[in-house]
Amino acid sequence: MNKKDLRSVEYDKMESLIMLLGEKKFRAEQIYSWIHKKHIFSVSQMNNVPVLLRDKVSDEYDIYTVKEVKKQESAIDGTRKYLFELYDGNLIESVFMRYEHGNSVCISTQAGCRMGCRFCASTIDGLARNLTAGEMLGQIYGIIADTGERISNVVTMGSGEPLDNYESVITFIRMLTDGHGLNISQRNITVSTCGLVPMIKKLADEKLTITLAISLHASNDEKRRELMPIAYKYSLKEIMEACHYYFVKTGRRLTFEYSLVRNINDTPKDAEELSSLLKGLNCHINLIPVNPIKERDYVQSDKKAVLSFKNKLEKKHINVTIRREMGRDIDGACGQLRRRIIHEKNY
Repeated sequence: MNKKDLRSVEYDKMESLIMLLGEKKFRAEQIYSWIHKKHIFSVSQMNNVPVLLRDKVSDEYDIYTVKEVKKQESAIDGTRKYLFELYDGNLIESVFMRYEHGNSVCISTQAGCRMGCRFCASTIDGLARNLTAGEMLGQIYGIIADTGERISNVVTMGSGEPLDNYESVITFIRMLTDGHGLNISQRNITVSTCGLVPMIKKLADEKLTITLAISLHASNDEKRRELMPIAYKYSLKEIMEACHYYFVKTGRRLTFEYSLVRNINDTPKDAEELSSLLKGLNCHINLIPVNPIKERDYVQSDKKAVLSFKNKLEKKHINVTIRREMGRDIDGACGQLRRRIIHEKNY
């Protein structure tokens, strides 16, 4: 598509655009409202905007489509997993989850991923492309349209490495939290990363009030390199230094994601090493019994091992929870549904 994505234009830039077109500033609010409150998918639907202005905007901009092509709902917990098709045929996944504290969505920031984490289906076929901020928002708008329910929390833990698409993700955050749009609090947004050290520091300098989640998954560099190729580029020492920098700059507690794989990273020694690694850092550990994928032979740690690991961390005064498993019966692991459909239909 040669045109730019209108849904990715921030409010102040929309005002500038409209004034450059020789129109009054209030037209920007009308157009922005159509896109980000009424969630229309075509400029032609803006029926209180003059046709001439719609034509001027359409000369350079379009609203990139994010079309639902498949939905699966868990019979266990009501979690919904969506497969969306983008304007160029690329497929992405999103997830809708209900919690007592409100509804959460997990969105994709890239079509595919190039990070190569061994237990993740998203990365097996590599990276197709980055998403625009508007395509990230489009996933949320599509889920709202389907469920008819308000979204309280957003996490960027779908397909892709968010900090590998940095500028678009920052734009997405600013638009998601803008009062002219969904107006979701920054404190209810989580950005995850496998550990891109320079980008963690750059994110810290933005001084946002979001939650940063680090996908750790190992307590030493040797094991981490087995699971996550990014560990060849950035050591745990470098990641911890970046995390300390992030906390100093933002004052925000960090979250560490730790997928437990049987007999790989769930031993008492791993728990001891992890406690030492995180000593003195204001953080929370989210233990995740790994969601097996058919392309890998990793096995989920049993319940006894998970609880033992948790107890050892708590004895070291580390805040830790075990993530509630959701959507296990609907291709729950990240990238599973997308990859299955791609190979079934030969996209």
